[in-house]
Amino acid sequence: MERLVFGHGTTRHQSDAPEAAAGTAPRGPAETGSNRAGTAERRDWAFIGLMVFTGLLFFRPQDMIRPLRMLHLAEMAALVALGSLVAQRLGRGKTVSRLTPELVGVLGLAAVILLMAPFAVWMGGAIATFTDLYAKVVLIFVLMVNTLTSPKRMEQFTWLIVIASGYIAGRAVIDYVRGVNLIEYGRVQGSVGGMFKNPNDLALNMVAVLPLAAFLFLQPFSAGKRAIAALAAVLMAGAVIASQSRSGTVGLAAMGLVLSVHMVKRKPGMMVALVFAALFALPMLPSSYWQRIASITDKNLDQTGSREARSILLQEAFDAFRTHPFTGVGAGQFVNYNPEGRQEAWREAHNVVLQVAAELGVVGLAVFAYLVGRAFYAPIQTQRLLRAATRPPRGARESPVVEPLSPHEHQMLTTFAAALLAAVTGWFVCALFASVAYHWTFYYLLALAAAPRDYLQARMAGARSVRRAPASRPAAALGVHA
Repeated sequence: MERLVFGHGTTRHQSDAPEAAAGTAPRGPAETGSNRAGTAERRDWAFIGLMVFTGLLFFRPQDMIRPLRMLHLAEMAALVALGSLVAQRLGRGKTVSRLTPELVGVLGLAAVILLMAPFAVWMGGAIATFTDLYAKVVLIFVLMVNTLTSPKRMEQFTWLIVIASGYIAGRAVIDYVRGVNLIEYGRVQGSVGGMFKNPNDLALNMVAVLPLAAFLFLQPFSAGKRAIAALAAVLMAGAVIASQSRSGTVGLAAMGLVLSVHMVKRKPGMMVALVFAALFALPMLPSSYWQRIASITDKNLDQTGSREARSILLQEAFDAFRTHPFTGVGAGQFVNYNPEGRQEAWREAHNVVLQVAAELGVVGLAVFAYLVGRAFYAPIQTQRLLRAATRPPRGARESPVVEPLSPHEHQMLTTFAAALLAAVTGWFVCALFASVAYHWTFYYLLALAAAPRDYLQARMAGARSVRRAPASRPAAALGVHA
């Protein structure tokens, strides 16, 4: 079996694993008893609040039950979670939050948004973009960094996102079949508001979450759970088709290509079956879908004129960047930037790179590029750490007090990293045709992509501290159980 010489963050106290990376002192036996650790895991209100907030963000019950809007349930859940997190960490003598490279980047982009606001074409609008949207993203990102600290929590969080996205996708597919909630020659839009309403945004979110459903399907769960994950994945693919989103289709193809590289190594038989299923399904897709996809290369087939409009918007966004290269026109303010001669007034840039460049200038673009780079790099780091974990350091002897990473955890983290790499790829390709720089989806993926890496780094740090400890020192004093 693989010789994984990790010694921190074992099954009984995984929730605190990343703290080892920050150099905190090992806990004594009174603090590391299995009963207390299990109770702490169950009563972590910060994680519970994060789950509640995410459920409200995705399911959006306030769209169906209007009186719920007055209760601000999502904000209340976030505040409770943040308050619990701060109290918990300060009570242990720690800083308010762990600091990761991704969190530094998120905070850096927040600083750029605020610093460039005085130079915006509408200062109030730029500040509103921060207070109404991005500030909430920052706070929830802090929660994710500090609570997604074990494989179990990563699985639970992923299940919530997949089930919620599958529900939204299912409603979209049903609406499409019934012929309701359609726009622009039969394109379905989201049945809930927020980041799912626009057909292209709906498709982007489905493309980004579909690999997570595939990840859950590949786990050794019960047949019922795997069936739920498979159904969610099929519904998400169906929602992309029902949206008739060209960017969603291209993103779906790019995501599928990356995901298939992992699946062909792990499950070649399943990959062959999926290819045949896709080939069988292609002729059954509606002709309106194929006509819209064909308009990618043939502008004469574009009935809405959006293809030409987007070409103009890309040029106008680039012109805005050239005119305001250092300050930009303000976060969320390209839509309000109307210099003389602009043809597509009051519209978004429809390209995430040009959106950030036009709105935040070269500094904001550099910070955002750093964040996107981290989203791609974190799963690669996780894969490297997993490979390194199978090779004990030179001269090291396995200690009986060191608990290994279980085969399930190893398989789970390997597949999770591959799924996140595919998800980020799909998101980025779709985002090249959307203005989503400050929206939730990317930051959820970023936090999920970094969580396995942080967990593994913490366990490896714990293993090194165990190996350096004096041989006469009891195992309990090291915070590790035999």
